[in-house]
Amino acid sequence: MGYVEQNLITDEQIKYETHLHWVMLLVPGIISGFFFLLALYLFSRAFAHRGSADATTLIIFGAVAIAFGDLPILTAIIQRKASEFAVTNKRIILKVGVIRRKTAEMFLEKVESVGVDQGIVGRMFNYGEITVHGTGGTAEPFDKISHPLEFRRQVQEQIAALSGKAGAAGAR
Repeated sequence: MGYVEQNLITDEQIKYETHLHWVMLLVPGIISGFFFLLALYLFSRAFAHRGSADATTLIIFGAVAIAFGDLPILTAIIQRKASEFAVTNKRIILKVGVIRRKTAEMFLEKVESVGVDQGIVGRMFNYGEITVHGTGGTAEPFDKISHPLEFRRQVQEQIAALSGKAGAAGAR
């Protein structure tokens, strides 16, 4: 059970969920790939010098290269898995981070707008930054969100549904 499910209030239902886009894994993947290729090179040099003290040193450096190479991609994968973005029938819930957690929870009545910022690459791969603007001037930006336009549309639909219920209740 994730953060969003654990923090639902009475009669609250999740209407839409998204996550960080896979593009956030590209740079860490390239860094990890570089270290992996470096380790392969070092292991091949160790194989060529097998039986010597140089081979042992090369194997140790290769193992260290693999260990350092794993860190960026593992960190990015954990960050992606630990991030949650949801629209419910009552609130917007945004959460990123594991050790240092950043959350934003805003009732739909307090949302003034949801801004979407997408560059050309973001439009091609359907990711971008969303900024939730609340009453009182609060703004919460979250970057590399998958399907940001759909997220904004879902927020707008839930606000409209909430306004329709409030209007119907007031007309009685």
